[in-house]
Amino acid sequence: MFDSIKEDISTIFTKDPAARGTLEVLFCYPGLHALWGHRAAHFLWQHHMHFFARLLSHINRFFTNIEIHPGAKIGRRFFIDHGAGIVIGETAEVGDDVLMYQGAALAGTSLKKEKRHPTIGNNVVIGAGAIVLGAIMVGNNARIGAGSVVIKSVPAGSTVVGVPGRIVEDRQKTPPVLEHNKLPDPVAEAIRLVLKDVDNLGERVSRLEIRSDITVPADTFREARNVITREFDNGEGI
Repeated sequence: MFDSIKEDISTIFTKDPAARGTLEVLFCYPGLHALWGHRAAHFLWQHHMHFFARLLSHINRFFTNIEIHPGAKIGRRFFIDHGAGIVIGETAEVGDDVLMYQGAALAGTSLKKEKRHPTIGNNVVIGAGAIVLGAIMVGNNARIGAGSVVIKSVPAGSTVVGVPGRIVEDRQKTPPVLEHNKLPDPVAEAIRLVLKDVDNLGERVSRLEIRSDITVPADTFREARNVITREFDNGEGI
């Protein structure tokens, strides 16, 4: 038991640069409190004391603002960063070395009493506000970008962003820390391609107009389009 507690504390120091001391971690990290409370509730759940398990889970949620169903299976070195708004459903399974940010959810999509929540592999990072829905599998070393909605299984080593979630990167050696500012944006890429195609079409039409001696009206949208293009190129767009 004490080895497990020491491992939990060590995990926080490894994954959160804001952690400065053991007392701070013990008293000021709701994610740690939620994890310890869940272990007790899960023990009661496994021994068929379902009411007391749910009651303890409910009290745990009141104090931490983190809801973990006592039936959920949580692996070792699990870390909830910030924690507010986290939801983990009854049949969810979480592997080892998983990192979840605030507002993320492992949610179900079925009313049947069956496996209806996600299974998360080892060393997975789930960004702030991300929602993983249904009895799907998120493979080892995968990364789920902030605000993404994942409704299909994710291969190991992949990076998923967007609504619905799309695989934008596939790597078997994914770093454990989710660098949100370096994630690709498929929507921005699509808009950038459309703008480029519009520019190409505009040039072709201009050449045809010149050859046909047609009066070319002033392009009132070019400057606005150039501004948008510069914003995307500088990372200031969507």
